[in-house]
Amino acid sequence: MRNIPVLTFLLLVLTFNAFGQVDLAYYLPTDVSYDQSIPTPKEVLGYEVGEWHVSHDQLIYYMRTLSKSSERIVLQEFAKTYEDRPLMHLIITAPENHSNLEEIRQQHVALTDPSSGVSPEEVKLVHWMGYSIHGNEASGSNAALVAAYYLAAAQSPMINDVLENTVIVFDPSYNPDGLQRFSTWVNMHKSSNLVPDPAAREFDEMWPGGRTNHYWFDMNRDWMPVQLPESKGRIAQFHNWKPNVLTDHHEMGTNSTFFFQPGILSRKNPLTPMANVRMTEKIAEYHASMLDSIGSLYYSEESFDDYYVGKGSTYPDLNGGVGILFEQGSARGHLQENQFGTISFPQAILNHFTTSLSTLRAVHQMRGELLSMQNDFYKESLRMAGNDAVKAIVFGSEKDPMRSFHLMDLINQHDIAIHPVKGSIKKNGKSFAEGSYIVPLNQPQYRLIKSMFEKRTAFQDSLFYDVSTWTLPLAFNLDYAELSAKDYSSSNLGELISESPTTPKGTVSGNSDYAYIFEPYGYYTQRAIMRLVEEEVVVEVSHAPHGTSTQTFARGSIVIPVGIQREKKEKIDNLVKVIAEEDGIDVYALNTGLSTAGSDLGSREFEVLEKPEVAVLVGDGVSSYEAGEVWHLLDQRYGMQVTLLPVASVNRDISRYNKLIFPNGSYRDISARGIDNLKKWVSSGGVIVTWKNGGKWLADNEISGAKYVSPEEDKEGYKRYVDLSQTRGAQVIGGTIFEAKLDLGHPITYGLVSETIPLFRNHSLMMEKSTNQYANPIVYTDAPLLSGYVSEEKLAELKSTPAITISQMGRGRVINFTDNPNFRAFWYGTNKLFMNALFFGQTISSGAAE
Repeated sequence: MRNIPVLTFLLLVLTFNAFGQVDLAYYLPTDVSYDQSIPTPKEVLGYEVGEWHVSHDQLIYYMRTLSKSSERIVLQEFAKTYEDRPLMHLIITAPENHSNLEEIRQQHVALTDPSSGVSPEEVKLVHWMGYSIHGNEASGSNAALVAAYYLAAAQSPMINDVLENTVIVFDPSYNPDGLQRFSTWVNMHKSSNLVPDPAAREFDEMWPGGRTNHYWFDMNRDWMPVQLPESKGRIAQFHNWKPNVLTDHHEMGTNSTFFFQPGILSRKNPLTPMANVRMTEKIAEYHASMLDSIGSLYYSEESFDDYYVGKGSTYPDLNGGVGILFEQGSARGHLQENQFGTISFPQAILNHFTTSLSTLRAVHQMRGELLSMQNDFYKESLRMAGNDAVKAIVFGSEKDPMRSFHLMDLINQHDIAIHPVKGSIKKNGKSFAEGSYIVPLNQPQYRLIKSMFEKRTAFQDSLFYDVSTWTLPLAFNLDYAELSAKDYSSSNLGELISESPTTPKGTVSGNSDYAYIFEPYGYYTQRAIMRLVEEEVVVEVSHAPHGTSTQTFARGSIVIPVGIQREKKEKIDNLVKVIAEEDGIDVYALNTGLSTAGSDLGSREFEVLEKPEVAVLVGDGVSSYEAGEVWHLLDQRYGMQVTLLPVASVNRDISRYNKLIFPNGSYRDISARGIDNLKKWVSSGGVIVTWKNGGKWLADNEISGAKYVSPEEDKEGYKRYVDLSQTRGAQVIGGTIFEAKLDLGHPITYGLVSETIPLFRNHSLMMEKSTNQYANPIVYTDAPLLSGYVSEEKLAELKSTPAITISQMGRGRVINFTDNPNFRAFWYGTNKLFMNALFFGQTISSGAAE
């Protein structure tokens, strides 16, 4: 055994200040001994923890080494990132538990099923320890080095007891790609003599920074939407283990201290039981005690909330566990000045390690309470379901089964029982049949289901750390209905959806030497178009219906004229089969161009589509989140080659592109020459698609004809200082769903069937109505609020304002959305508007533009 020498906290601080680094003794408790056969981080990596920022490959190398060195640890890889980095966790428990680990897991999971009869006294507690979902909040993953060593090497009766009764799921890096990106940046700018100057390049990350994953998503918003491979893998493991406690280690501003939950009580999710709050408060006492012992400043019950279920510290609360958020004032490098003097990287690591231990101590001593709370949570959920007049929720789309499928797939990943509809269910004037799905509420995941589907407009508090609503069928723009017991029967439940559901398939009806046609309703309509134009197949979009003897095809239908490109007949036949099979679209053979209703195929109402050559503007001043959402959408879902174009490139030749995307941003790096380039480019036929401040920048520089509403001046002369944050915060639209009405004959709305659509808004920018009555094909309704928080003042301002303005400059078009149509990758419902703008924008008549 190896004993770590005892050092006082004061001596440790002085040691760091004098030499710029510390050894392992700085972090480790001295009330235990350590197994000398377990390698320390320095013995494996060659440097002390906190001396350098660990890269993800080094972190994983150390975890692999530990798993080979300790009988307490088994390493499991459960997913890969977009950059092909492994996502893995260590399963840490007593060696004898590993011999029957699967039995332990199954018995623990059975506790969440009230029908199993398993009691809390029979099962092991499961504790999930997770670090640094934001890659540039790196003290968490660096603390994981120390925590993993401690759990492998520490020797004491208390440690043995913890491991005997607990299974620890240890996730050292929630965000491998971001951690790797950030560690490279700070390490390449580290000086031998540490420079704490906040203006130093070390603290000024290059865009987009290391916070996000490969496609620049904030993964701490994806626990519920599960659109990313990291989240898909993690959520599968979460439900594989059903942890009692999950920790989520973050960083915040350099001048901050340390935060631990509970957060602001008035902002907790209403579906989270008070038992969860009381348990979190009790665990917080352990954090306070251990942080006191090392002299760290901290706070709780301020700033942060537990409302949005897509965050790592909230998701467990609606799954029978306790999620705990930790926020550490960040060094953002190795040593940085702050209001207290300096904050060092080892100090930040120490606080995260200390609260890792305080949580471990709490869950051990509160084991019975936590297991009982989990069991009671699911029993109470079933009681709530039994008392709910709503017994099931049905959703679907007759015209676009793929959108329905993707919502089903999202829900299915959360251990929620869901079935395809068998037969037909009618409710509220709508019919739900094949391609629809039904979610019974009488199941253990009742609370999570309610949080996914509910619409809420009344709140205890008017401030939110994140969004105030996320109603999923609105996000997917799907019909849905709440069903009572009399609205359906068990005969309407198809076979329970499996873990790997099959995507919907289309069909090819007939074979033609003349033409093929498919309607625009499918989510992957534009992916089908891309398959064709990439093979240089002529493709047309119809601006009028086209009728045959058996059916009428809607405006926006896509026509593939075979007769005028017979040399491509074999290629076209193969492509339409792929479109049916992979894009889920029904394709129909046409043997005549004559229409029984609407326009003939040779009419001018059919317009040849050009292949989109797309560039997304990226770089300083542009929202990396919103640029990343576009990149992900086009690259991953639509299979398109998209150029990530630095903003300053607009100052040079951009003629190789015919579509430019301006995400939300300031565009300060575009010069007067660049503005002139853009005007000439648009005039020559280019199409710009933009939203939020990207659109306003274009309007301010007279590239777009859209006009924006000036904020109203607050003329009230006196307000109390203590009300400042509450009053101003109440006027923020942080994430709310509104209803807009559509002009269904407009190219922007092709493929949509309802005259209204839900739009997501998380800003207060608004446009004025165009003087051209045809230039605003989407307008907010007179009573637009569907779900979420908005002040009465902002709601009144938003009513009847445009959600889109079409502008013309020469032969080109500028399409200004007010809102981001691609929010967080799960807003499938408005992706259609964005893709229509990209593919059909050049076809919009000049008479319908500002």
